[in-house]
Formats: sequence, structure tokens, C-alpha cells
Amino acid sequence: MKVVDSDTHRLHSPLAEVEGGAAQSPREHPGRVDAIRDALKAAGGHDFVAPRHWGVEHIDAVHHPGLARFLEGAWLQFNERHPGTRDVVPDVFAMGGLRAGMTPAAEPQAIEGRLGYWCFETTTPITEGTYAAARGSVDIALTATALVLDGERAAYGLCRPPGHHATHALYGGYCFFNNAAIAAHHAAAVTGLRVAVLDVDFHHGNGTQQIFYDRGDVHYVSLHGDPARAYPFTVGFADEVGVGRGRGFNDNHPLPARTDDDSYLKVLERACQQIAAQRPGLLVVSLGLDTYELDPICDLALTTKGFARCGALVAALGLPTVVLQEGGYYVGALGANAAAWLSAF
Repeated sequence: MKVVDSDTHRLHSPLAEVEGGAAQSPREHPGRVDAIRDALKAAGGHDFVAPRHWGVEHIDAVHHPGLARFLEGAWLQFNERHPGTRDVVPDVFAMGGLRAGMTPAAEPQAIEGRLGYWCFETTTPITEGTYAAARGSVDIALTATALVLDGERAAYGLCRPPGHHATHALYGGYCFFNNAAIAAHHAAAVTGLRVAVLDVDFHHGNGTQQIFYDRGDVHYVSLHGDPARAYPFTVGFADEVGVGRGRGFNDNHPLPARTDDDSYLKVLERACQQIAAQRPGLLVVSLGLDTYELDPICDLALTTKGFARCGALVAALGLPTVVLQEGGYYVGALGANAAAWLSAF
């Protein structure tokens, strides 16, 4: 399988993230890519290729153009007012209730306010190299997509930062640009065919769902921890089925705690049936590996052998497939789990 990766991701390397009210070492760090790359090279059978450079217009086709403009200059603008700041996070968020009953909020002028206008939570600091790393992750996703559109049966994009939590106009959840959504939109635009996005990350891909919620050309299907107890808490319930032209093209499968391999595979089989019924021309997989039994921010119970079974089941759809890396934070097994899924596929 073609593997698209780059060291550009190393430009995004925060020292800390704020979670649960406290600063801690980042769970999303460059060592994640190292672990996966090393395992795939050891497994063999993969052809590593560098990404092409793609223009920002592919990001703007999915995201509000202001998001990329903000991220491009945010770190420098913040440091002009607060010299020496390495990791930049919002102090205040532009919640709708602040102006309830008044005119809609405009983008704040001060960089401190702009941070909370474009971001929705505290675990996703901006560093000096974040924008370049996020652009590089999009380049990986689009290059993997182009390989499949040009005839490869499948390609894997080793994306970092991940992307599926980034909405049309917000970053957060370790995600700045929505790699899977950008890839799916590009494929749908190029081919004119329906595209399916299968999201198997433990955390619901709220951004991907929001971007395509009223569209019928991209079918979003997600298996994830029930948002009644799991991040992002307010999105990802089973009754969210799309609106307008998108009604019937959004399928969520919230899962109970300690879901094991056998139980997960039963739900994944049902999800694959939903995908097949819509007859897509291409599949994009948001490959989160944080459903692993030892992952620090997951309460499911998949094993490495279970990931291999999942990869084989998705392969049985017989679709041209773009696989893009999302989460997975137990680094000790992350490489083995990625290799198991991809090799079985």
C-alpha cells in the first residue's frame, strides 16, 4: 500500500495541553507518527511517498476562509502582545449566550478574543509551526486521495495533526483542518460520485458530521463512544440523521463502555452495510486507533487482533479507499495496531 507521510508534522509540538482543568503533557505529539512509521516499515509491503503541495483553496472549499487566515497568523500576533509565549490557548470563548437577544457577534479585534472565536476547547494549543504542520497534514490527505483517484486500490495518509473534530469554522480536539472532509469533498467534486466517510475513532467526528450534515453527496458513518459520557459530549447521537438533502446520509453508532472485538465487529458490519446500500464510488476512512483497550482517553476494549478483523471487514466493501490517520494515544501499541489494520486491509 502507498503510505503518504512527511516530517512537517514535527513543526507542531506543544509542551502542554489543558484537560480536566489542569496542564499536562500532550497526548497528541510527534512520537505518534514515529511509532506508526516504524511499525509499517518493519511490517514491509508499504511504499512510502512524499506529499504534493496543495493550495489553500482546497481548505477554503470546506472551511470558512477566515479559519485558515486566522491560523496562519495567530501565533505571531499573540506573541507581538505576549512575547515569549510558546503554546497559545484561548482564555475566553465566543459562546452564543454572551450576546443572546442582541445582534450576532462579529469576529473580535484583539487576538485574545479571536482565539476563542475560532476555537472551541482548551486541548489544542497553537505553536509557532502549527499552521505549517496543519497545511502539511492536508497535503498528505489530498495526495493519498489523488493516488486512489488515479487508480490505486487504496492509500494511507499518515496525517498529523488529525482532523475530524475541526468544523466548518472552528478548530479543536487536536484538529485544525478537517483532513477527511477536505479529502471527501475533493473526491466528490472531481468524480461527481457519492463518497462515504467511515469514522472509527473513539471520539465522534463532530466536525466531519457538521460539514456534511446537509449534503447528500457525502455519507458520514461513525462508530464511537456514546457522547452521553464521551467527548465531544453534545454531538454524535443516533438520532442525528442529516437535514435537507443530507437527510438519511448521516449514521451514528454510539457504543457502550467496554465494547470488545466481537461486539464492535457486529456494529461495524452494520455500518458497512449502510455504506454499501448508498453505493458510493469511494470510501474515506478516518482511522482512529484510540478504541484500543489500553488507550488513556478511551473506555472501549479493542485488541490488536480486533483491529486486523476490522481492516479485513472494511476491505470486503471492495471500494477504492483512502485511509487517513486520526487518533490513537497509547503509543506503546499504536504502531502495531496501525500495521494490523492496514495489513489486514
